[in-house]
Amino acid sequence: MLAFETFLRSDIQSIVKGDSFWELRLSQLSSSDYCPFALHLAIFVEPYLQFVLDGKKTIESRFATRRYVPYKQVNVGDVVLLKRSSGPIVGICEIAAVWFYRLDAKSWSTIKREFAQALCAQDPNFWQSRQRASYATLMRLHHVRSIPPIKFTKRDRRGWVLLRSRNSLFHL
Repeated sequence: MLAFETFLRSDIQSIVKGDSFWELRLSQLSSSDYCPFALHLAIFVEPYLQFVLDGKKTIESRFATRRYVPYKQVNVGDVVLLKRSSGPIVGICEIAAVWFYRLDAKSWSTIKREFAQALCAQDPNFWQSRQRASYATLMRLHHVRSIPPIKFTKRDRRGWVLLRSRNSLFHL
């Protein structure tokens, strides 16, 4: 059994004890060969992590030059662990809706018009730093919950990691 699988089954499940939604949701991880949702690890920088935890930022976005995870690999109902960049896992949420874009002038306009406020992206620098992207994944987050910090060491630079896909074993 992988160390991360043990970590999920014990630490995360014990942390959400008493939260009926998360207890039921995470009990589905206990099967070693079947899980009805994928499990992701998302790395956040401030102030966006705190905006998510406070409920101010309700849409998370990932822009990329290539079709990297989570593009076309995240679905409604998937669970996301929220990790502070260079820090611990401090939250958990579920994906309520997801949109995938192959970016062009029309899709950029749509994203800015329909999602800027929910992304907490009113600063022009937000858009300027992503202008070279070709793909975008936007996800509405719900059932966001802060959890006590859980130390988790990740040594690569990926900002999003698919830990377990639906109906499969852990990938980490």
